[in-house]
Amino acid sequence: MTDASTGATADRIAALEHRVAEVEDRLALLQIVAAYGPAVDSGSAEVTAAMWTADGVYDTFPAALAGQAAIGDMVTGEMHQGLIGSGAAHLLGIPHIELNGDSAVVTNYSQLVLREPDSDGYRIWRTGVNRWEFTRTAEGWRVVRRINRQLDGTAEGRDLLAEAIDPAGSDR
Repeated sequence: MTDASTGATADRIAALEHRVAEVEDRLALLQIVAAYGPAVDSGSAEVTAAMWTADGVYDTFPAALAGQAAIGDMVTGEMHQGLIGSGAAHLLGIPHIELNGDSAVVTNYSQLVLREPDSDGYRIWRTGVNRWEFTRTAEGWRVVRRINRQLDGTAEGRDLLAEAIDPAGSDR
């Protein structure tokens, strides 16, 4: 082999390693977002809280929960326990993922489906959009901030969606 072909092979291997690492990162982020619904719907406060960094924030209007303890307390709180005790499902849509080294932004839809009392049916209680901001830690990817806004006709939710597909805002 010549030095040129050895260099080309090394470049191809390096490019392949980079692509595999990116796929692994995307899969890890997808797994965290996919685990959120089962974690909160099973009442697993510790699992839910561990998705965030120690000082992570869950901004779900009108409240902003700061830190893992506050996020865990949300899951064990009276309102959330009432929802899951009556039959609830947090459904999260396929996310849009933007990687940037050791940080990432994930945007997805979510719906909260509730069991109708005295019925065999369910209803969609709310539909929202989520912007998850992640950082890579020694323990893996963790949520630094999650912003959840309802798609209720106001601009705030639509703006989060638009930012995911057009960060420069050229169409807005």
